[in-house]
Amino acid sequence: MSKKVLGISFGRKMGNTDVMIKTALMECEKAGNEVEFIRADDLDIKACTGCIACVVGMTTGRGKGDCHLKDDFHIIDEALMECDAVIVGSPTYVLSPTGRFKTVCDRIGPSHDITFRKATYEEGIKAGKAITQLPDERSFKPRVGALLSVGGAMTKNWLSFMLPTMYEFTMSMGIDVVDMHEYYGAMAHEHVLGNEEEMLRAKLMGQNIAAALAAETNEERTKWRGEEEGVCPVCHCDMLTVSKDRTHVECPVCGILGEIDVVDGKIKATFTEEEKKRSRLNWDGKLEHSTEIKTRAVGPGQIPNLKELKEPYQNYLNK
Repeated sequence: MSKKVLGISFGRKMGNTDVMIKTALMECEKAGNEVEFIRADDLDIKACTGCIACVVGMTTGRGKGDCHLKDDFHIIDEALMECDAVIVGSPTYVLSPTGRFKTVCDRIGPSHDITFRKATYEEGIKAGKAITQLPDERSFKPRVGALLSVGGAMTKNWLSFMLPTMYEFTMSMGIDVVDMHEYYGAMAHEHVLGNEEEMLRAKLMGQNIAAALAAETNEERTKWRGEEEGVCPVCHCDMLTVSKDRTHVECPVCGILGEIDVVDGKIKATFTEEEKKRSRLNWDGKLEHSTEIKTRAVGPGQIPNLKELKEPYQNYLNK
């Protein structure tokens, strides 16, 4: 059965990112899948205002996670709901993805968190609500993804926050990333079309997505197909931070603690099965977060004189 693969580029029209994603999509199409391509810069996507109406609506049972902003985000939203796999690519702007990439991630964020949506959906069904009043049930189907980072810098470290940050796109929806690639040194070539090695890697990314979609078991579908294992066994990124108490290392993408050692002159981080299970890329980690929000976040109406307290700040230095 044919699956649908969505490619989203945050790059310039017909630039390196566009072409590499389209190359991957061509391989998916060759494997018998339906493909769709969106260039984010062609859309009007407004910045998230932080009103948290999406989350409050779901946690109180009065909404289904919709955003009140009226723009083109619904195009990306519908494409994501329809797809079985997504390939996301972005150029590097000052060590990390583009501003529009972050804007889109902010709009996906809590509103598409599958633990929030699942709880709202199940509670709504139990209460006898109509399907139209509930989060889109397509939110819960399994999806795989691939991340593509493109940078002109000759040194890979100048793309240091790219792939870890790009997980923001797939994290909330629980999309299983099975491949990612970092193309650096792009300024040494007029265009990626003149770089055979990178074009072959883009083809391989498409083939890896197609293979994941053709897998017969969940274990085979979600297995890591990237060329580099990375230091973290869950997200496969190489970035680590030091825990607050200075006793462990922490994966900043997954939010899990590990032990660090040097084996044969190489740094090795070890994470227990329990920690890996609570990665925020997995259901348990996301549920831990949404439960924390529901049980510990301060609700409205906790400060009776809040309006009065805000008064001195209301017009201070406002133009």
